[in-house]
Amino acid sequence: MTKILLPPSHHLRSGTMGYDYNSSDPIKIRKDDLSEQERFLLTKSKTFCMYPWIHLHAYPTGETWPCCHAEMAVGPVGTTKQHSLEELWHSERMNQLRTDMLNNTENDYCARCYEQEASGFFSGRQSANKHHGHQIKNVIVSDRPDFRMTYWDLRFSNLCNLSCRSCGHIFSSNWFKDQVALAGPAYAENNTALNFAGKYETDMWEQLEPHLDYVEQIYFAGGEPLMMEEHYLILEELERRGRFDVRLIYNTNFTHVKLKDRSVFDYWKRFDSVAVGASLDAMGPRAEYIRKGTKWNTVEENRSQMMEICPDVDFYISPTLSIMNALHLPDFHRDWVEKGFINPQDLNVNILQDPAYYRIDIAGIELKDQIRSKYKEHLEWLRPLDHLNRATVGFESALNYLDANDNSRLQLQFVQRTQQLDGLRKENILDVIPELESMF
Repeated sequence: MTKILLPPSHHLRSGTMGYDYNSSDPIKIRKDDLSEQERFLLTKSKTFCMYPWIHLHAYPTGETWPCCHAEMAVGPVGTTKQHSLEELWHSERMNQLRTDMLNNTENDYCARCYEQEASGFFSGRQSANKHHGHQIKNVIVSDRPDFRMTYWDLRFSNLCNLSCRSCGHIFSSNWFKDQVALAGPAYAENNTALNFAGKYETDMWEQLEPHLDYVEQIYFAGGEPLMMEEHYLILEELERRGRFDVRLIYNTNFTHVKLKDRSVFDYWKRFDSVAVGASLDAMGPRAEYIRKGTKWNTVEENRSQMMEICPDVDFYISPTLSIMNALHLPDFHRDWVEKGFINPQDLNVNILQDPAYYRIDIAGIELKDQIRSKYKEHLEWLRPLDHLNRATVGFESALNYLDANDNSRLQLQFVQRTQQLDGLRKENILDVIPELESMF
């Protein structure tokens, strides 16, 4: 029960000049300074990715993957409940993945990036090469590199205040009650609401601390990172060491912006580069339905406050595009532009791939026609205003994705799942998203 979120490392401040959003060329090293092999790996290869040489990704359950895009059906490389990060770094599966990438061989872990690229999305693989390619001379020495994590994306826990429709208990402690109701009492006996990656609560922090002196980029997600003590502990330690050069990237539901007495805005204004992707799928009652627990007024108040305290931080909407918000997203995008909360280019479409019954390509012919028409009209408004072309590419790629497959056979699963949750939450989707009435 996961949503596919692209770590938005490709987002720079909206005013950044000379940044080609759609180019996959590395940005911190000149192509002329690369060898022919290095240039091929970073810009031409359809399989190579920098992540396995600089990064490991751990879920709140402890399951560990090459990155957050990795195909779950393949299975984890191991678990932090049984092994250290360094042991997992040198695991057989990680070594084989690196070997395949160097040999231009497709690996099943990377299927989601392959699918995204086929539809025209700028994938996590391409983003990794673009933003971490400058390290290729230091780390591409073998398929068994030294353990040195310069990019972090570990989900310390599943602590979260929301229970989003496209999520589940793995990533949200607030989902526990519904998960027990859906799975039965045995689930409650074998699971706890709050889960921590690692063998004990502080294990991940203790293993990461030695990498603080050379970490370049940290991606905070969750759960909800702005609620987690580990997040603030990292910022305080970076602050103590004067490491304001570390790039901070967020995926946050943006409903909770302080811990104890200190606002996250006070931290952000001290760092050189901060990118905040707000995982907002819709506005108003639709937002509160899709991401249950959201108080829409609070979200807009937080955005107004952020613009006053740290206006230079790169802020953008990072919606998960599903069948639930497919027709509404253009309206939401335009509303926030007109309110002055974002610039037209400040939206990063994350296409939902799993669970499959929430995908936009479950739409029937008539609904697909409506989505297609709405997006084409929205793109006519957007293209002249989108100076980075990033929101434009997202909507264009969504159109390609919409038509790439016919998964309308999954509509019944969508209806059944929705009715289950509506019953538990005392809601009715058609009261909030009436455009889906034909499915019901």
